[in-house]
Amino acid sequence: MKKHPSHWIVALLLLALVLPGCASQRYLQPRRTPVNPLSDALSLMHRSGPQPTGRTLSLLRHYDVLDVFHHYPELALENLQRIATDEKGAEKTYAIAELAYILGVRYQRSGNPGKALDMYSVAVSNAYLYLFCPELDGSRNPYDPQFRGACDLYNTSLEAVLRIVSSEGNLRPSLSYRISTDTASHEVRVANCGPWADGDFGELKFCSDFQVKTIDAGNVTYGIGVPMLAVRNRPQDHTSAEQYYPEGLSFPVTAILRVTTPHLYTSDESYDENRPHHRHPCVLELHDPLSGAELVLNERSVPIQSDLSTPLAHFLENPRFKEQTNSTTGLLFPDQSQKLRGVYMLEPFDPNRIPVVMVHGLWSSPMTWMPMFNDLRSFRELRKNYQFWFYQYPTGQPFWISSAQMRTDLSELRNNLDPNHQSPVLDQMVLVGHSMGGLVSRMQTIESGEEFWRIISDESFDEIQASQEEKERLASVLFFHPNPSIQRVVTIATPHRGSDYANDYTQWLGRKLIQLPSGLIEMSNSLIRQNPGLFRDTELLVTKTSIDSLNPDSPIFPVLLRSRRAPWVRYHNIVGMIENSSWFSKDTMESDGIVSFASAQMEDVQTQIVVQANHGSVHTTPRAILEVRRILIEHLRDASENPHLAACLDIPEDWKTMHKRVPRKTPESYDWTVRPAAHSR
Repeated sequence: MKKHPSHWIVALLLLALVLPGCASQRYLQPRRTPVNPLSDALSLMHRSGPQPTGRTLSLLRHYDVLDVFHHYPELALENLQRIATDEKGAEKTYAIAELAYILGVRYQRSGNPGKALDMYSVAVSNAYLYLFCPELDGSRNPYDPQFRGACDLYNTSLEAVLRIVSSEGNLRPSLSYRISTDTASHEVRVANCGPWADGDFGELKFCSDFQVKTIDAGNVTYGIGVPMLAVRNRPQDHTSAEQYYPEGLSFPVTAILRVTTPHLYTSDESYDENRPHHRHPCVLELHDPLSGAELVLNERSVPIQSDLSTPLAHFLENPRFKEQTNSTTGLLFPDQSQKLRGVYMLEPFDPNRIPVVMVHGLWSSPMTWMPMFNDLRSFRELRKNYQFWFYQYPTGQPFWISSAQMRTDLSELRNNLDPNHQSPVLDQMVLVGHSMGGLVSRMQTIESGEEFWRIISDESFDEIQASQEEKERLASVLFFHPNPSIQRVVTIATPHRGSDYANDYTQWLGRKLIQLPSGLIEMSNSLIRQNPGLFRDTELLVTKTSIDSLNPDSPIFPVLLRSRRAPWVRYHNIVGMIENSSWFSKDTMESDGIVSFASAQMEDVQTQIVVQANHGSVHTTPRAILEVRRILIEHLRDASENPHLAACLDIPEDWKTMHKRVPRKTPESYDWTVRPAAHSR
């Protein structure tokens, strides 16, 4: 039938509605001036330069060194250091740190980075002493605003040190940098204290230099340290997990300067030219804030300052990753995008954390999960126990093809990372699927039997005439068992019974625009040619795009709904809803604008909630993210009942007794009917 030109316009509009593609977004922009918590307190932007706080000026006046400071500030600092040696106190130690920072700023602005580095180092080490030196326990007041001021002095002074060291190319694990004074010099070693290898560290950047856009920038914790991001190098010696890390990955780092001998000098100590007064030996540590929110400094448990949003936003700005996850390429050219198919990891693989695999929908990519991923990582208990993976697949092909490919990809991943199945935590996998990704996810947990084969033929599969390769490829789509490692599935805005927007117009346009994989078409034509009369519905084999596959009249949906589910898997469902929504019809309908409530809701789930949001944004809403968080917490509670799992995970004790849980079957306790050998791959 000839299409009227207006049909093209309507079809394009409908396709745009059905396929909410990701527009180009900015996730990060540089700041003109880095964030500095001392700017106001020390008048850093004042014409006359930085000035001490009122409390420090009062202390200088009290010890009669204020006039000296106005004319000879470094001499005033030395005088105050001598006073603090004879008369210890937290207030004087704080003043030393503050004056040293001010002098560091002045030296740096005057073009003397060596002297600035020395002063900044004095500032950070004395701020460290104020916070952690046991000798100051009696005079230190944690309720004093000065206590938080000492944290800011420590962090800001350390960042100033790191900027100078970075400009000299010495800010790398296993390297060291030198601090020189008029009388002595010493080296500070840079130590890697995180899961990434030394060779993984490329360029290090400061989070304070950037402003996060699009995703929530609130994924910040406060404490000690300088939040940074490291652009990952690809190491020469590849590990088994290397293939799953995207190129140009950025990961969070928190820099800590640890004073190795945190004590105050006394007046009777002999002078050591290699350790001038108030210059303390230190080691610079690079920590991973995802591995732990605290560390021990001088026998005290201390929260570290971290920023998880900025490194993520920096990575999302990577042109290479944007190209790899181009949603339009995955839709229109599924054959071309096959080489980019698979699991992506944005964190170091950890055999002791439960995988959460996020599966995107039609005309989408892993980018769509970044708001949820960023929010979920802000919860300490989740990031300690879960690792988030993202599955990418060509969305132009039928979802049952993508399901078969995901089945293979997850199996290969497990064989690569844990070939002997020694990690029980990896058998607690959770899938979270949006839209068509929910169908791909559910198909990982059902038993096919003969049901899917019966859609296209009444004959025995053994009767088919084809090469061994063709038989195996066809069998992989039609005959399968549930993945025993998957324990829970969350579907979001999923068309469990298809979508009415996959109609004649959008299907016709999809067939015009989407270039199905050439190998799939060639194999289908070969099967039909070799088996005349064997197939009931050849259209399912040769012309189906992903849009066709979502038509409510597709025979696959009744089969999918009645297929046997793995009894050990628990299902949850999130439905989007726009009140009385219908964009191209006079009749009102309950839907998210794309998927009707009748298609999105499920009766066989443990929990189901309705979220007021449209189809393309439901998985980014706080309500949906909070529900996924609740499900993941519930999953941890269930895991705590298994001693082997509880030993691997870090689960709060109060979570384990919050409510009773129903006993569950396991993959080992259920015996699936074995399909005929001819169906085996």
